[in-house]
Amino acid sequence: MENGKYLSKLILTVKFMEGLNVLPGSVNLSQTEFRLIREIVMEREAGNKIISSELARRLNVTRSAVSQLVTKLENRGIVKRTASPTDRKIFYVVLTESSLSVFQQQCEEANKLINRVVEEFGKEKADQLISLCEEFADVFEKVRGENRNSKGKNF
Repeated sequence: MENGKYLSKLILTVKFMEGLNVLPGSVNLSQTEFRLIREIVMEREAGNKIISSELARRLNVTRSAVSQLVTKLENRGIVKRTASPTDRKIFYVVLTESSLSVFQQQCEEANKLINRVVEEFGKEKADQLISLCEEFADVFEKVRGENRNSKGKNF
């Protein structure tokens, strides 16, 4: 395949994969909202709380985008902001009690879907696909880093 076709195919494949909705069902969370809640849950399970700037870093979005997401989820009663007891400038984003069950329901539905897809596609092929994607991402980052270093600019 010539270079231009690889680029086009890769862009279309990534766009398709990003568009896959692994969060079906009655719970109405976007993939980004789900990821945000997952980060909060992970911190909660570790006995910690998380601030918006850390959520932005982990989700690879701006603090403004996280603020908008948190406000939207706050209005829906899923999360709330709580002030730090030691620093008035810091607000933690925490789950409301009812939101944990929403998150768990979403996870169960997503896991059922993925398990069914893997069953249909084949576990060996699914493992191979994931392995190849990880390997491709590693090579991509390595080559991109080499290009940045040799050219002194981003592309």
